[in-house]
Amino acid sequence: MQIRLANVLAAGAMLFAATAASASDADVTKIKTLEARFAAAFSAKDLDGIMKVYVPDESLVVFDVVPPRQYVGGAAYRKDWQAFLATFDGAPQFTLSDLTVAANGSMGYGHSIQHVVGKGTDGKPIDFTVRVTDVYRKIKGQWLIVHEHVSVPVDIETGKPDFTSKP
Repeated sequence: MQIRLANVLAAGAMLFAATAASASDADVTKIKTLEARFAAAFSAKDLDGIMKVYVPDESLVVFDVVPPRQYVGGAAYRKDWQAFLATFDGAPQFTLSDLTVAANGSMGYGHSIQHVVGKGTDGKPIDFTVRVTDVYRKIKGQWLIVHEHVSVPVDIETGKPDFTSKP
């Protein structure tokens, strides 16, 4: 009897682990799809498409590399994106690389390297690379970014940001 019970418990544990892994794998795929939608929207200068990946309310918090360095709420971040997109003459080229995502239940996180190339409205080239860490929450079955942290490496000797190095 003890051997059967041990086998049943072991089988149950394996089934639970497989179910959790399947759910997590499906969630990771959905989050990666969210990031792909973001990349497409950015490359198209589609402000509405960009904002669809973020929670729209005041729970959104973003730490950015440019002043004011912190945005609270979807409306505040939308204004930042609108101003940023307006600096491009035409559509930027956006590359998302090294995307790593994990999810468990209704929370997830991811990090990536993001490279942007374009031409400014002043005619000058735009070319920079940032590191981005996102926190995702599943809300009513939909994954959304609830926190984002954008950063760049800093040259310790000069204290200057490094917008061009690649990992």
